[in-house]
Amino acid sequence: MDVDVKERIELCIGRLRYIRKDAYSARFKAFFIEVADFILYAYDNIPKSAFTGKLSFNELYEINQGLYEDILPDNYVTSFANPDYAVEFLGDEFGPILSFLYFEVRGIISYLYEERYEEFASIIELFLEVYNIFLDPETLSYKYVKDAVYYHMYDYADVMVSRRTLETISPDFKFAYDIVMKSDLSDLRYLFKYGEYISENETKTAEFLNKLTEKEVKAMAKTYVDGFVNGFKTMGIDITPKKSVNIRYSIGQERMIKYAIEMFNECGLKPVIFRYATSRINRKLTIRTGYISTFANQQYEYDHRMDEAIYTDKALLERKLEVIEDTYKKNEKMAIEYAGPAVIETFGENPFEPKICSHAIRLDEKQQKLMLDYQTKAARITNKFIPRDKYSFTIIAYPIPEIGENFEEIFAEVVKVNTLDNELYKNIQEHIINELNKAEYVHVLGANGNKTDIKVMLHKLNDTEKETNFENCLADVNIPLGEVFTSPVLTGTNGILNVSQVYLNDLKYINLNIEFKDGKMYRYSCDNFDNPEDNKAFIEENLMFNHETLPIGEFAIGTNTVAYVMARKFDILQRLPILIVEKMGPHFAVGDTCYSYSEDMKLYNPDGKEIIAKDNECSILRNSEDKAEQKKAYFNCHTDITIPYEEIGSITSVHSDGTKVLIIKDGRFVLPGTERLNEAFE
Repeated sequence: MDVDVKERIELCIGRLRYIRKDAYSARFKAFFIEVADFILYAYDNIPKSAFTGKLSFNELYEINQGLYEDILPDNYVTSFANPDYAVEFLGDEFGPILSFLYFEVRGIISYLYEERYEEFASIIELFLEVYNIFLDPETLSYKYVKDAVYYHMYDYADVMVSRRTLETISPDFKFAYDIVMKSDLSDLRYLFKYGEYISENETKTAEFLNKLTEKEVKAMAKTYVDGFVNGFKTMGIDITPKKSVNIRYSIGQERMIKYAIEMFNECGLKPVIFRYATSRINRKLTIRTGYISTFANQQYEYDHRMDEAIYTDKALLERKLEVIEDTYKKNEKMAIEYAGPAVIETFGENPFEPKICSHAIRLDEKQQKLMLDYQTKAARITNKFIPRDKYSFTIIAYPIPEIGENFEEIFAEVVKVNTLDNELYKNIQEHIINELNKAEYVHVLGANGNKTDIKVMLHKLNDTEKETNFENCLADVNIPLGEVFTSPVLTGTNGILNVSQVYLNDLKYINLNIEFKDGKMYRYSCDNFDNPEDNKAFIEENLMFNHETLPIGEFAIGTNTVAYVMARKFDILQRLPILIVEKMGPHFAVGDTCYSYSEDMKLYNPDGKEIIAKDNECSILRNSEDKAEQKKAYFNCHTDITIPYEEIGSITSVHSDGTKVLIIKDGRFVLPGTERLNEAFE
């Protein structure tokens, strides 16, 4: 540790130990004592926890619980991290910003475990600076507190944003790598080295993987690694110049990850592994970020999702953009050698239905526009140094123990789903694509209470022998296999998309209803809350990401009936990730197309036909000479919304001469050549 930083920390810790003795407003004393106690607990216990050899599993567990105790669901109602409680206890003026401050302070957990002492010192200094403001009631003002927060965020943007950018491409950060590769993974005490909240999901996942044979775990790792490598072949990208891969996993999966790292090394790829950001200055940095974290309380995360509203302004966002670009410039070779993310998702947790927190901080309209502009510019900078057409990705998913008592059986079924026969599905999906290539549009009609009734316009093909609208999606970048998809024409795409329940971006939507006019959202609702305005705001914020509208970026037909039957067998449909759910019926993605930032790449299906439907009326604006129009090309989001088979009345291919050919009728495939997909239902 740097001598100067060490002295700063010692001064801060000394000051914190005497906070109880200071005389100041009793109204705020409880808050500052509680937060000071948390900091001291972390400072005193994390060094002991980080070196797990001297403590038992139970001792490490107790320390871990102590770090997260007050934000766990049962305790959160009376935690100062809860904005509503903070306002009730501290008042309307200071409650929200002090709740935000505590949220930021909790980031010291990762700083201490990773020995990032400069960041640790800076956040404690901010806390003490705010504390000192409250010591003098005569000069106390909200402006002073807000200014302290703002200048902290501004001054440390170069350190924090630069590190976060570099973490996404550099294999030199070894914190997680060393845990995976140097720990005795049979000794579950290693789980506590991360500093993340450790629940039964993490411990039981690790225990389960430790029970599997070496052959079984290696096979899982190989499916994952092969999917990534095959993605380069599918997309026609040369993998040989690449030197690094971003590995994303969840704690407890280390035994599989260790084999995957070894396999990636054999491909010449070093692992890039980094923690999900704990500070708002980091979290909105780029569009595609990595994580290895767990959530102690999703409501807590949700309540603080827009805390940056306290300090966000144009000057700070421009500074962050400058730092991002400068960091990429200084590490341009590393960026070029980055191969992309290899992601392992998890699923099985109880669907999260957020509650409205009345005093949660929110971006105002001006800030929303600033953030959208910032995210667009950040994405452009990233694409400049890591062109989307020069890297690939893969995503695969496995269940966690929270899914229920059938966890191990479900896990085995998911392994089967993830390794279905590519050749079989390739041939079946070619039958669907060949028919859809004759269509002018596709008509999707719901059933059994589903109100979906939408006409999806398709691009006109000049030569159906050489061109195709739909991509034949197998098990490479997107595991499991099982869909055909396209970027539809927006003009003339009209109608209603409805689904009874759906889980999008970790949030549950009830009776989601979206009306489209010329391919864009113009009316929408759901039944999550009693107040229709709350439902509308929920969709605008979490599905539309504060855009005025979003286009349909993708239309697809999922063919993985095996996955669907598995979901029904174990009654886990609402717990599956969109990665699997999108293969289990027709789906529509709102936002960008699947080909955003790489539309000019030539892509071909296994039958040799070129995929020509990669643009729509929005994305094509990237080629406009008008810079204002160029900004309308991308939305930097893409969310799939799937209609389950039992809610499908029909999917019909409609030719320009009026001919109608059924693909699906009453939830079953009826197009000749696809009948085998129905065997799973039987």
